[in-house]
Order: sequence, then structure tokens, then C-alpha cells
Amino acid sequence: SSGINAEWPLRPGELVFDNFFKDLEVEAIVAILSCMVFQQKRCSEPELTPELIHAKEQFLQLAHKIVEAEVEEGLLPNDADFQEQFKFGLVEVVYRWAKGEKFSEIMQYTDVDEGTIVRCITRLDEVLRCIKDVARIVGDVDFEAKMDRASLTIKRDIVFAASLYVQ
Repeated sequence: SSGINAEWPLRPGELVFDNFFKDLEVEAIVAILSCMVFQQKRCSEPELTPELIHAKEQFLQLAHKIVEAEVEEGLLPNDADFQEQFKFGLVEVVYRWAKGEKFSEIMQYTDVDEGTIVRCITRLDEVLRCIKDVARIVGDVDFEAKMDRASLTIKRDIVFAASLYVQ
């Protein structure tokens, strides 16, 4: 799973093998995974539900464990700035989008511009497809279906409208 996409700071397969997603609703999965594709350093602080706060903490613990192992094996120089790789600024926005809110409504919860949000959500669908592929490879049909549902929650309206500007 480590070769899926070199630009992602944490490989999707590692999350699958650790059962990170087991108890999360699909909207929370999508929201937390947005930290893997959102890259803007400064933005308004999201207001997270208790479930999202807990998921974020679990995600960071797992990421730290994986990075420590990679440092031990000599694959990374050190783990001092591993948390800097993950940007959680769009978690609330993506969560609300996955819950079905309109694009104009989710824009009230962030100072990130529309194009960045659209790019983040479309790239997030790529992450979900990779995770779904890992689930298929390991034979977890239920989890594969869960990733399909997660993808469907974000693939709608303006974000996935065909456009010359998005492609």
C-alpha cells in the first residue's frame, strides 16, 4: 500500500490495515481524510463534533506510530514535523458537505476559497478510491461498500460538475 501515491503523507492502506475506519460513519471518514489532500497552511479553525475530534486524535496517533516505524527502519530522517503534513482546516466543511449541505452553506464555515475546496473534495474522492481498492484486494467486501457510500456522499452538485476550469 505504500506505493499508492507518494505525495500523500500517510498511505491509505495503512489506515485500512489498522481498522482506523471501523467505527466511523462515512461522513466522518471523508471529513478526516480531507487532511491528506488539503494543503493550505492558514485558514479559519474548524469547529469539530466530538466524534470528529476523537477521530482526528486517533488519526494522529496512528500516523505517529507509522512514522516512528518508518524512522526506525531508516525510511524517514525523523518524525519531528509529521503533524505538519496533515491540515485539518477543511474537516468541518467536508463533513457538512458529506452530510448534504449546499455548497453556499458550507462556505460560511471557512475562509478557504471555493476553488481550493472543490479541488480538495475531488482529490479526496481519489483517496477514497484507493482505500476501496485496498479493501477489495484484502477481500473486505463490507468495507469496500462503505467506501462506495463515502464516495457517493461527496460526488454531487457543483463540486463534480463537468467544467473546463476544474479539469
